[in-house]
Amino acid sequence: MQNFVMINNADVSRKVMYNHIKIRGEIMKVIGINGSPRPNGNTELLLKTVFAELNNEGIETELIQLGGNAVRGCLACGRCFEMKNGRCVIETDMMNKVITKMFEADGILIGSPTYFANVSTEIKALIDRAGYVAIANGRALRRKVGAAVVAVRRAGSTDAFDAINKLFFIQEMIVPGSVYWNLAVGREPGAAAADEEGMNTMRVLGQNMAWLMKKLHA
Repeated sequence: MQNFVMINNADVSRKVMYNHIKIRGEIMKVIGINGSPRPNGNTELLLKTVFAELNNEGIETELIQLGGNAVRGCLACGRCFEMKNGRCVIETDMMNKVITKMFEADGILIGSPTYFANVSTEIKALIDRAGYVAIANGRALRRKVGAAVVAVRRAGSTDAFDAINKLFFIQEMIVPGSVYWNLAVGREPGAAAADEEGMNTMRVLGQNMAWLMKKLHA
């Protein structure tokens, strides 16, 4: 898949972004966005478990640490629809770098811990800002493969899972399933590894994601 290249002509740019399923040699790439402020915590463990299955199928992976960084929420200014340059007008944080990575990737994993029955603050900012920028730029995430993974102590995981999947569906992305909803239970860092069902769900998700991506790129 070629890197995303911004073109000044809005019509040509929109056409390029619609035709985002391109070949990068023969290697496809999935990014995993960690919305937990705990590096090496349970959310990262789940993302890396999915990564292992993707790597086994020859798919390149990259982990992006978003959680714990100071990011702004959406300002509802509408400038992304005016500029159509593939960027959010807010330039004081790392969000535009993440958005660019999303546009360049063939597949996107978004991982979040469950805080008060929903996603972390950083993931909510990602959903709002990346979501608007993608729609404003010819639906740049259309037909990419996307999946959510959620770490949880007890309740609220399906709300977080639902919030991330709503981003994928409104972007016309393609979402693979697994043998259960993509969540695993654990409080202390690494505790989710003891959730046998949760870890198996992540492994099967990685296998299904790889299968789907290969079918789309055949």
